Amino acid sequence: MRFRIYKRKVVILTVVVVICGLAFWSSGRQKKSDSGPLPKEVETVRKGSSVSSSSSINNHIQVQATAAVSKAPAPPPIIHANDTHQEKAKEKEKIPKLETDNTTLVYRSIVFQLNFDQTIRNEEKFKAVRQKDDLVVVVQVHNRPDYLKLLVDSLQKVRGVEHILLIFSHDYWSPEINEVVASVDFCQVLQIFFPFSIQLYPEEFPGHDPKDCPRDLPKNDALKLGCINAEYPDSFGHYREAKFSQTKHHWWWKLHFVWDRVRVLKDHKGMVLLIEEDHYVSPDFIHLLKLMSSLKREQCPDCDILSLGSYSHIGYSSKANRVEVKAWKSTEHNMGMALSRETYQKLIKCTDTFCTYDDYNWDWSLQHLTVSCLPSYWKVMVSEAPRVFHAGDCGMHHKKTACMPISQKTKIDNILQSSGNQLFPKNLLITKRLPANGAGGVAPHVKNGGWGDIRDHELCKSYVRLQ
Repeated sequence: MRFRIYKRKVVILTVVVVICGLAFWSSGRQKKSDSGPLPKEVETVRKGSSVSSSSSINNHIQVQATAAVSKAPAPPPIIHANDTHQEKAKEKEKIPKLETDNTTLVYRSIVFQLNFDQTIRNEEKFKAVRQKDDLVVVVQVHNRPDYLKLLVDSLQKVRGVEHILLIFSHDYWSPEINEVVASVDFCQVLQIFFPFSIQLYPEEFPGHDPKDCPRDLPKNDALKLGCINAEYPDSFGHYREAKFSQTKHHWWWKLHFVWDRVRVLKDHKGMVLLIEEDHYVSPDFIHLLKLMSSLKREQCPDCDILSLGSYSHIGYSSKANRVEVKAWKSTEHNMGMALSRETYQKLIKCTDTFCTYDDYNWDWSLQHLTVSCLPSYWKVMVSEAPRVFHAGDCGMHHKKTACMPISQKTKIDNILQSSGNQLFPKNLLITKRLPANGAGGVAPHVKNGGWGDIRDHELCKSYVRLQ
């Protein structure tokens, strides 16, 4: 009898030990696989707020978050019995952390999913209003939410804005920017994301790889150093800077993605207007573009680009209904450019030329195309009284330490208010036109460099092949 009781105790004790061991092993695995809480903005997406309410995105995020930590974990440091606390701390710091890797992979996952889903916000609300070939407005967005708010404010005041599809093309994931976009309730909205941004590749190309050559290192020294891009400095002997390369990449990718990858625009025969986050539009810009499109069909079928204006804030008196036909210049007509599918198709055939021209500016690269690759130089029909304004006094080419978007808005609003009775002209008049045998296109007076790296060339050329 005693033997049976003793045997039963041994069995029970064995089971308890096994269960405890399994629990300890399971908790250990859980700790190893937990790379910390997901970033706040990802949790926002999981709850289906500002970016998308699609459950497929949530599932995809979860899958990617798990996959990110499926790499073999780094072995723990060997701690000897006589190690000091300081030595232990140093060894601990050497263990690779997975939080950054995991977050980056989650961002890539979100971007991939959103670009694939192409969910249009406010679609049902304006489904009966928007016609198939109505205007598409594409905004290139980086990371200046204050200026983006001003642009959205100006768009909200535009007559007929409910007819447009408004596409925000981002190269930076930001909850604050997503909130600004989510506030748009006056038209259909689509967000797309440049999938090769610095944010998504922070320590590798197309971002800045630690093994890249320093910008000002002489080529001979770079070759001795053995840095990745030693063979490919630009025309001025400088090596690439990712923050400058990104804008040209984003612009070219965006153009291609909108025309050839956005499914709702598959057979779009209307115009696509290109603006940026620090632009500000007049209340009658849609009205003006309709008049310009009609005038192009009737009197200027060889006009390739419609431009809402140049950088000079001239008075509207006697100018509001006047347009000019000129040779396109990047320094004058790169703001508020509207183009047709025909113009885009001619442009995309010049991919190799655009992508290998040593200038990190997309507009100066286009200027080069107009005299080196396109069938003929670009002709632009441009409004004499601007309907688009450059509000940005900060950015890539501006060195101000204090940005004042509100003061810029006040200046522009004063121009528009003082010219209120000049807006919404009934018809347009071409006041200046290039002569039939007039001067040809204008070549860039200088290359700006910053685009000598063969990796930039090949990535840029790959967009037309991406599905």
